[in-house]
Amino acid sequence: MEFANKEYLLLLLLLIPYIVWYLMYRKKAEPTMRLSDTNAYRYAPRSWKVTLMPLQPILRMAVFVLVVLVLARPQTQNSWKNQTVEGIDIMLAMDVSTSMLAEDLKPNRIEAAKQVAAEFVVGRPNDNIGLTIFAGEAFTQCPMTTDHSSLLNLLHNTRTDIAARGPQGGGIEDGTAIGMGLANAVSRLKESKAKSKVVILLTDGSNNRGDLSPMTAAEIAKSLGIRVYTIGVGTKGTAPFPPSATGLPGYVNLPVEIDTKTLSDIAGATDGDFYRATNNRELQNIYKEIDKLEKTKLNVKQFSRRYEAYQPFALAALLFLFSEILLRITVFRKLP
Repeated sequence: MEFANKEYLLLLLLLIPYIVWYLMYRKKAEPTMRLSDTNAYRYAPRSWKVTLMPLQPILRMAVFVLVVLVLARPQTQNSWKNQTVEGIDIMLAMDVSTSMLAEDLKPNRIEAAKQVAAEFVVGRPNDNIGLTIFAGEAFTQCPMTTDHSSLLNLLHNTRTDIAARGPQGGGIEDGTAIGMGLANAVSRLKESKAKSKVVILLTDGSNNRGDLSPMTAAEIAKSLGIRVYTIGVGTKGTAPFPPSATGLPGYVNLPVEIDTKTLSDIAGATDGDFYRATNNRELQNIYKEIDKLEKTKLNVKQFSRRYEAYQPFALAALLFLFSEILLRITVFRKLP
C-alpha cells in the first residue's frame, strides 16, 4: 500500500502534545461528587466505569489517526508483467578418467566437480543444459534439457568406474580424450537455435586418446559460434591418488600433468576463457564467474493500476466517532 499525499502523515505528530496534556491534567478533572471526607472510600474497589474511562481519549485518537490516513489517500495497485526469457544452450563436458579420483580436492576431483556443476545447473532454471562425459572415449550422459531434475540425477550417478571397468567390463577406455569430449558436446549444440551456445569443459589431464585433436574440435566449435570455457582441475606439483585409481595397495603421490596450453588455446580460439582450479573454493568461484558471464537474457514489461483504498479507514473513523459520542452521552455522561 502507498499514500498519494504522504505529507498529511505529519499531522500524526499532533498526537504527542495531546497525549502529554491528557497524562498531565487528567488528575485535575472535577470530581463527580463532593464529600467532606473520602477516607471511608480509600479501599473501595474501582467501578467498571472508572476503569473504562481512558477509552474515550483512545477512541478520539483513533478517529484522528484514521482521518489523517484518509487525507493521505492510501492506494493499492495491481501490477502485472510480460516476461520474455531467452535461455542459453549449455553442454557440460566432464572428464571421468580414473585420475579424477585424486584427492587433492575434497573428497576427490570428480565429486567436487559434480557438486559445483550441480549448483551451476540449479542456478540456471531457464537454460537448456546437457552433459557429456569422457575418458579415453566420449558419450552423451544427458542431452540438452530443461528437465534439470533428470539432469541432476544423471550427474549425481556419474562415476569414474565407467573408465576403470574398461571396454571388457562394459565401460569405456581409460585415458583423456579432450578432443573427443569437446567434439561430442559440440555435436549436441550444432542444431541449436539459441543465440548463445556454450561448452564448459573440465579435465585434469592432457589429451592422450581419441582420433580428434582438441584444436580441431575447437575450430569446429568456433565455426558454429560455440564459446568454450575450459577448466584445468588439480593441484600443482603432486596429488594423492587412492588405490582405486592406481591399483597399488596404498596411497601414492603422483605428478599432476595438465596441458594448460592446449586448454588455454581452445578457450582463446572460441572467445571463451581458461581457468585453473587447485582447490574446491577456486573451482566453485570459476563456475560462479562463468555464471556471471553467461547471463540469460530477460526482457520484462511491467504495468500497474492504482486503486483508492481510503474507504475502510473512513468507515472505521465514523464507527469510532459515533462510539465515542454514544459513550459520552450515556455511560460516561457528566451531570452538571
